[in-house]
Amino acid sequence: MSFLLKTMVGSPMKNLSGGGGGGGGEEEKKVEGDGKETAESKGMTREEFEEYQRQLVEEKIERDKQFAQKKAERASLRMHMRGKYRLPQSEKDDAQVQIVGGDVDLPEDLAKMVEQDEEEEEANDSLLGKIQNMELDFDVIKTKAQATMTEMKQVAEEKCAVM
Repeated sequence: MSFLLKTMVGSPMKNLSGGGGGGGGEEEKKVEGDGKETAESKGMTREEFEEYQRQLVEEKIERDKQFAQKKAERASLRMHMRGKYRLPQSEKDDAQVQIVGGDVDLPEDLAKMVEQDEEEEEANDSLLGKIQNMELDFDVIKTKAQATMTEMKQVAEEKCAVM
């Protein structure tokens, strides 16, 4: 009688309190003594289980590659910014880029931003760019030039007897 009571009440109670709120339909995983999952615990044949394990390993390798690529892209960006602002380079960033293979490009969005910044800097560095950025008051410049010329004439007249 107690067995019948346990099976009727115990199973629904396990589903309700099922260790993480997973819901009613989760099966309890069977685990070997060393803590690893087995084909039986997953309800698969041995071949299916091996294929499943291979897929997990391949997915993990792919995620790790993508993660390393992102880290290398960030390191490349930091290296670029350090070069742009003449800051000391980091060996850590160099190593991160070398891990991926050394062929790391900036992401497209960041490359566009860098290109726009370089174009703006080039425009500001040119003579025309400097003139455009200067606030010129020609009246002030004219008066300064005239004052300088009159001073030079006065000094020249004082020193030279011919003038």
